[in-house]
Amino acid sequence: MPNLTASIPHQLGRAEAKRRIQEHIGILRQEHGAKFTLLQETWKGDTMDFSATAMGQSISGYLTVDENLIHLNVALPWLLSMVAGTVKQKIEQQVTHILALPATPAK
Repeated sequence: MPNLTASIPHQLGRAEAKRRIQEHIGILRQEHGAKFTLLQETWKGDTMDFSATAMGQSISGYLTVDENLIHLNVALPWLLSMVAGTVKQKIEQQVTHILALPATPAK
């Protein structure tokens, strides 16, 4: 499977960027659970391993949160690799949006 890689800059610091990503994964599950028959993530420090199955296609990869960058590596199945450029652009836009949102107040 070909890999899609991206590095997305942010100015939030490691802890806040990680918190926002974790929060957004919960939102994705609520909003798009029917599209993703399986979405799993496992955190080891500041690295998240993930896998998902959508429309019969399995996707897996990892994301690392650094102080000023999010590094993403996704193994794409053949079918999705044909549109890797579009997939990469959508992922970068979504992550940039998540990181740009105003901070939510602590509970």
